[in-house]
Amino acid sequence: MAHPPGREMCAVPDAGKMIAQRDIDTYDAICDHLIVIDHATHGPTGKPIMVGTYRLLRQQIAERSGGFYSAGEYDVAPLLARHRECRFLELGRSCVLPAYRSKRTVELLWHGIWTYVLHHGVDAMLGCASLEGTDPRGLALPLSFLHHFAPSPEDWRVRAVPSRYVEMNRISRDHIDKKAAVHALPPLVKGYLRLGAFFGDGAVIDHQFGTTDVLAILPVSAINTRYMQHFGPNAHRHAA
Repeated sequence: MAHPPGREMCAVPDAGKMIAQRDIDTYDAICDHLIVIDHATHGPTGKPIMVGTYRLLRQQIAERSGGFYSAGEYDVAPLLARHRECRFLELGRSCVLPAYRSKRTVELLWHGIWTYVLHHGVDAMLGCASLEGTDPRGLALPLSFLHHFAPSPEDWRVRAVPSRYVEMNRISRDHIDKKAAVHALPPLVKGYLRLGAFFGDGAVIDHQFGTTDVLAILPVSAINTRYMQHFGPNAHRHAA
């Protein structure tokens, strides 16, 4: 992620991030990095600017390197054990420049992810998605919406680790304004929902990044058929 840390979502960078002026951690070296570039706009160096990123971590790499990043917030081990036949891919560190936070940019990122999924034979994806803010009371509507209308089926259920578990069920199902709830969701979460993702049990407060995280789980078999056809065999057409 190329923007200086600490300037969005009230992130509190550690000393290394402050010195490097980058959001970096030990996972960067073992992940593959997907980027979206605007070739029509150039930065101070004269090169086209990078407007969107995703960090991709395959299960076989994670198992050799200490596990998935999301395991610090969610107990993913039972999920992996229940689906030993599946090849998982963790999606993380999504970042899009403010001016490019649109459905179009999210779709370009997903074209890249789908190409990657096909290339590596991925069966299921998971990853934390962030809602801005650390007060779950202020996020009661979107959290409750995800809890009631997009919960993981039992076989794909993942629960936040006990020490960090935050209840998502804050408004009863009958009292949720679905239109307002969807409007309150960030574009990334809306994209997951359109594709057919469901969400884990419990949210997690990330005080360092100033966010409330939820876990999205997306088996390839659950992807909305319309989007499967949209990405299709020509999903590579947007690649550099």
